[in-house]
Amino acid sequence: MRIHTRRTVLGASIAAAGAGVLAACSGSGSDSGSGSGHSGQGGGSRGSAPAGYVDPGGEEVATAEKKRGSGPVRTVQLTAAETSLDLGGRTVRSWAYGDDLPGKEVRVTAGDTLDLTLANHLPQATSLHWHGLALRNDMDGVPGLTQRAVAPGAEFTYRFTVPDAGTYWFHPHSGTQQDRGLYAPLIVEDPREPLSYDKEWVVVLDDWVDGVDGSTPDGVLKELRGGMGGGMDMGDGDEESGHSGHDMSGMAGMSTRADESPSPGASGRSDPSGPSGPSGPAGPSRMMMGARSDLLGGDAGDVAYPYYLVNGRTAKAPSVFRARPGDRVRIRFVNAGGDTAFRVALGGHEMTVTHTDGFPVEHAKTDALLLGMGERYDVLVTVKDGVFPLTSVAEGKKASALALLRTGSGAAPSASVRPKELDGRLLTADKLRAAESVRLPSRKPDRTIRLGLTGGMAKYDWAFDKKPYTASQRHPVRAGERVRLVFANSTKMWHPVHLHGHTFALANVLDGPRKDTAIVLPNGRLTVDFDADNPGLWMVHCHNVYHSEAGMMTVLGYQNGALRG
Repeated sequence: MRIHTRRTVLGASIAAAGAGVLAACSGSGSDSGSGSGHSGQGGGSRGSAPAGYVDPGGEEVATAEKKRGSGPVRTVQLTAAETSLDLGGRTVRSWAYGDDLPGKEVRVTAGDTLDLTLANHLPQATSLHWHGLALRNDMDGVPGLTQRAVAPGAEFTYRFTVPDAGTYWFHPHSGTQQDRGLYAPLIVEDPREPLSYDKEWVVVLDDWVDGVDGSTPDGVLKELRGGMGGGMDMGDGDEESGHSGHDMSGMAGMSTRADESPSPGASGRSDPSGPSGPSGPAGPSRMMMGARSDLLGGDAGDVAYPYYLVNGRTAKAPSVFRARPGDRVRIRFVNAGGDTAFRVALGGHEMTVTHTDGFPVEHAKTDALLLGMGERYDVLVTVKDGVFPLTSVAEGKKASALALLRTGSGAAPSASVRPKELDGRLLTADKLRAAESVRLPSRKPDRTIRLGLTGGMAKYDWAFDKKPYTASQRHPVRAGERVRLVFANSTKMWHPVHLHGHTFALANVLDGPRKDTAIVLPNGRLTVDFDADNPGLWMVHCHNVYHSEAGMMTVLGYQNGALRG
């Protein structure tokens, strides 16, 4: 018999749209269709789309939502506010949904109508993005593109049909807010659940800097934007790309190599403010130097976080999940980090992967998993008798986090424990095949969109095709098309790319798994296919918070009528 254990979990990883652009949406559109927010209370009306493009609040979006149906309504009240959070031996001031980290999950059934009202008690405008959901466009939560930001003191109601079962999460799409405590899991249950298990364990992985010794995510971004010596010589990497050259041998083929040369971009963001006013380089430097991972193709990340967390707790004061020997446990992993890939393993156990990014795959056994920011994996584990470490290594950063599985008596392992499974079989997305029920039918692409990932650490000018994000960008698509996206990474840094409102299939893998977030390795190429079946204006971005805020974002726009250009 399957028993759901409701866990209090939170975690974040998002790429936020630019601070200046997201502060407000220029223009106003109609409020047609169900699910409109409280515009009179600061939630705002949706912005108008450029001529020839689908309006996020227009007829096409309302029609698509109507086809999804409208099931039982799940009503939720959510408040974003400044609060104190106990990380386990260290208390910090941050922003969160409620007073705990992790915060309370939202759990619904596929087909339900979610009616969630966000009350903004923060000193900044905010929003909610529903990461991984193919929902109606005007509820996607990108200020300046699909809605107005929710002003301080205001509230906004997100109302939409939840279409697909799986492991999802939500967080702001406003500045660097998602690298605070503003995130939570969204678990969508399958009314015809094919898996058999006894308990669920939702595991949210995070890297933490906010409120530690005066640091804020905004201060970290400001330091990173200063670049590394203002364009200093970066060794054998070129000045524009930033990172020094890396040995690309032995990497775990998450993308194939590209032949493009590195090329620069430009940022041009205004400096955001922290919870106590303008944030400068307060506290110690958080710029990371020398973090390397062969698995990630070289450079592991930009930010040296003081803490790494599992379900909001440090390794010195870990959270504990309790089960009985022999229980079959479904673990739902979410990487909510801002700048960290995590390698995870459960000591003494083999994991069977059943889903990635909410969609089922042919079951595959592994000892360890690698999760980029924004990725999710579901696994099944038959648990043994004793106390076991669930260790989450910050890949390439020489640090780790810990949670405990307890099914019997025994002493807890030390905070520094490293189970042998971390160095055993490691599974990446390119090794998986989609379950037959969700495979993308074979079809020649109608349209190919090529996006070059550009920029580097020296100038911190991350972008697509050297063009930092503006809300007016459009890569046109047409409803009904099979669209191929080709991400060519000419930088010396890995990037987890995320597509809003759709799931894609890894096109270079036979029956490639369905995902919404995938890693593009340095000097690598990733090709994905998706069906354009959800009209609107949809963000594509790197899910490194600081890369996206520097400008590595763009927009896919559905055009009305015949596609032009």
